[in-house]
Amino acid sequence: MHSKKILIVEDEESLLKLESILLSSKGYSVVGVMDGKAALEEVKANRPDLVVLDVMLPEMDGFEVCRHIKENPETSSIPVVMLTAKKSNNDVERGKQAGAEAYITKPFKSAKVIEVIEGLISGH
Repeated sequence: MHSKKILIVEDEESLLKLESILLSSKGYSVVGVMDGKAALEEVKANRPDLVVLDVMLPEMDGFEVCRHIKENPETSSIPVVMLTAKKSNNDVERGKQAGAEAYITKPFKSAKVIEVIEGLISGH
């Protein structure tokens, strides 16, 4: 079985490692980048099956990255999961407006993240 590719965009190295280990342990092929610009380059070059996206990123925030992914016809079908410490209703609404399929707030439960990702990826 070809393992699904997941791109993790997280500027905090320890969290990036944690998320990578979590998803790798479930058999996903994981690539991690630490800023929005690198995320868009990676999406364009390697078309991940799903993007796990932090909101607070250097250069370009996650909402903007998500919008770019969703506005490009070549990448618009890639599901985006926002995984962020920003948990106000306004932030959740911005995530939905940017086109994210899911919005999970930190601190997150690993099981919840896996459940959401598996649900989105199996339908992909």
